[in-house]
Amino acid sequence: MRIVLLGPPGAGKGTQAAELAARFGVADISTGEIFRAHVAEGTPLGRAAREYMDRGDLVPDRVVIAMVMARLAEPDCETGFVLDGFPRTVAQAEALDQRLAALGTPLDAALAFEITEGELLQRLVGRAAQLHRSDDGEQTIRHRLEVFAIKTRPLVDYYRQRGLLVPVDAIGGVDEVTGRILDGLATLGASRS
Repeated sequence: MRIVLLGPPGAGKGTQAAELAARFGVADISTGEIFRAHVAEGTPLGRAAREYMDRGDLVPDRVVIAMVMARLAEPDCETGFVLDGFPRTVAQAEALDQRLAALGTPLDAALAFEITEGELLQRLVGRAAQLHRSDDGEQTIRHRLEVFAIKTRPLVDYYRQRGLLVPVDAIGGVDEVTGRILDGLATLGASRS
């Protein structure tokens, strides 16, 4: 199973990625964690990413693609993955498609998490306080949501046109949202049969 999760920061992608990875026995890949690890280790890619992350801007495609492709080459990804936070642009989606096509392992689905801005702000402000994250201040949060709307929303159309999009109502308890995802995946699978 190879799935990408699309949606604004705070929509619950990380929580659901862990749930789905455990359920399907595949790798849970969070680009946020990859970025933070590179930043903490002070790698060249990490230093390049940090200045963008601190402003709430998207890290340039070339940096993101290099980090994610290196991660996808690790052995735990051979059986599949749940990608949280990648792709965020159509160029990244195309790079992922090319990589997966070369391996003969196409993407199975793109889950689009749908949530209101009010719910997002409440979740992100709470997360910032709980985790002391510098990238979750209210001004940065609003900027991240604007960047998401401009740059990432075209991915919904990209995956819809490819027949891989599964819209997900992301408001509710973890089990409730997981249930919606599984129903959506089953419906998508049935439509291909």
